[in-house]
Amino acid sequence: MKHIKKIADYSMVGGMGGLLIAAMSGCESPDHGLPPQQQGQSDAFQQASQTQGAFVVIEEIAPKQYKIVDEYPSSETRVILKSLDGTEKILSKEELDAMIKEEAQKIEEGKSPLTNPELSSTMGGLSLGETILASAAGAILGSWIGSKLFNNPNYQQQRRTSYKNPSTYSRSVNSFKKTKTTSAKKSGYFGSKSKSSTRSTSTRRSSGFFGSRSSSRSFGG
Repeated sequence: MKHIKKIADYSMVGGMGGLLIAAMSGCESPDHGLPPQQQGQSDAFQQASQTQGAFVVIEEIAPKQYKIVDEYPSSETRVILKSLDGTEKILSKEELDAMIKEEAQKIEEGKSPLTNPELSSTMGGLSLGETILASAAGAILGSWIGSKLFNNPNYQQQRRTSYKNPSTYSRSVNSFKKTKTTSAKKSGYFGSKSKSSTRSTSTRRSSGFFGSRSSSRSFGG
């Protein structure tokens, strides 16, 4: 696990340039409130599944309870964790893969508050793995979970509440909606692979980030 010193370093770690930071600032206008909960979500989630990657900052707000505090498109998929004690670290690919696999098993068994409304109503907050899976990074890295996650209405509700505040959620949705991809790309953790054929991309595209598309692959596939 790699450690960083300041949140100000996030844009550098994520491979983001000044143009993207400026674009994000333009997306976040205090004069515009949250859009209707369902409006534009399908398009934005689809953008996330097509983008090269996502940069996500997660904060521990209480012992073993987490919230997304920042999220935007990036050239690489990375997740920053800020703990209660103030330390910050970049989660490794191995850590992310392990947590996504664990959450996938919970979803398969009906034990995840992300998809089971009976559990979500009794939980005080999401775990780290659940928060990651509710984020754009989880949608990209965990897209193989398919319709068991992305087409679940409870998941859509839980991911809206997984952000620290409504403006963070709104900013994330807008940033992915405004991301223009000239060629659809799938991300790796520290890099990306381009799909040279538009036809190939359309057939390989898995679930949309807002549930607009779903993968036919099942767990263990």
